[in-house]
Amino acid sequence: METLLSTFLIAAAEGGGGEESGGGNFLVSPNVGLMIWTLLAFGITLLVLRKLAFPRIAEALDKRANAIGDSIEAAARTRTEADELLQEYRERLKEAREQAEDIVTRARKASDRVQEESKAESRKAREELMEKTRADIEAETQRALAEIRKEVANLTVIATEKVTRKSLDEGDQRRLIDEALGEIDFSALAQDGGSNN
Repeated sequence: METLLSTFLIAAAEGGGGEESGGGNFLVSPNVGLMIWTLLAFGITLLVLRKLAFPRIAEALDKRANAIGDSIEAAARTRTEADELLQEYRERLKEAREQAEDIVTRARKASDRVQEESKAESRKAREELMEKTRADIEAETQRALAEIRKEVANLTVIATEKVTRKSLDEGDQRRLIDEALGEIDFSALAQDGGSNN
């Protein structure tokens, strides 16, 4: 190729040598022979480029276009996958929030239930304690009243014996005790004792 081009340039220089003396440059002044040779060199160069260079250039451009197309497709797939993952993440986050709210609600309900049960048990224990205390007070009151009756009966017998200066038989003692006990209102004593407590 270089040989052909150098031959062409030498031939053009020799063919245009007479015109140089005419005052013009052979490359600037139009010469039919030079134009033919230039066109012939251009055509040969174009043929060589078309046979050797253009297919490789086209192949490289096709590879580059395919690589760019593959990159665009991969980017589109990646973006689609990223959008799907983001959507899935948002759904899972929403589910997690709902589950957390459900757990908090259940915990609050369980706490309220335990609190209510605790209050009910405390109330029941307090009522049982109050009932036991009332029963103990009632039993103690009855015991105290029984002791008072016994003491009143003894005092009545002693007082009667001192007043009459004689010993009473059992029937008289019983009658006097019943009369003395009938005059005392023990229910009022029981109520007074209960109100004092």
